[in-house]
Amino acid sequence: MWKKPSFSDEITNEMYATGTRGLNCCIQCATCSSACPAVQHMDATPRRLIGMINAGLRDEVMKLNTFWMCASCYSCSEHCPKGIHPSELMYVLKRYSIWKNTFKDGVVGPDFSRRFVRTIMRTGKSYEPGYAPAFIFEGGFQGLLHEMQTGLKLMSKGRMPLLPSRIKRVDNFRRVLSRMMPLDGIE
Repeated sequence: MWKKPSFSDEITNEMYATGTRGLNCCIQCATCSSACPAVQHMDATPRRLIGMINAGLRDEVMKLNTFWMCASCYSCSEHCPKGIHPSELMYVLKRYSIWKNTFKDGVVGPDFSRRFVRTIMRTGKSYEPGYAPAFIFEGGFQGLLHEMQTGLKLMSKGRMPLLPSRIKRVDNFRRVLSRMMPLDGIE
C-alpha cells in the first residue's frame, strides 16, 4: 500500500536524485557548520538544519533563512566526513521552498530564482540586466548609482550585452529542463 512520503523522505529522495547521499548518514559532528563562512547570518546552522529535517520539522525548516543565506562555497561539502554534501541540501531546500511556495516573505532568493529560470527558459542563457529592475533599489540610492556605473562599464567593454541573446534550438533545451525539474508556475 502506498504511503505519502514524510518531509524527511522527500528531502532525502531529492538528495538521492541529485546523486548525493541522504541525510540519514549525518553523524551531527558540526563540521559543516564550522566550515561555513555564512553561518553567522543563518537562523540555524547546517548541522541543526539537517537534524530538524531528520526529525520531520517541515514547517520550522521552511521558516528558516538558512538555505537562502548559503554562499554556495561548498566548504561544508568538502569537509563532511560522511560525504553528505550540505551545499546540495541547500539547493534542494531552495527548490522545495519554491515548488511548495513555503518561503518567508521578504526573502529575495525565491523571486530571483524564478526570474533566473524564466530567463533561462526563454533564451537558454542568463541575462543579468533582466534581473536588475526587481532588485536595483535594494541598496538604496547609493546602491543604484553603483549598479548603474558597474553596468555601464561592463557594457562599454562588451562584457554585458544590451539585449539578451538566444541559443539555437531553445525549444529542445526547454524540454530537457522540464524533464529535470518541475516548471509549474515558472514558464
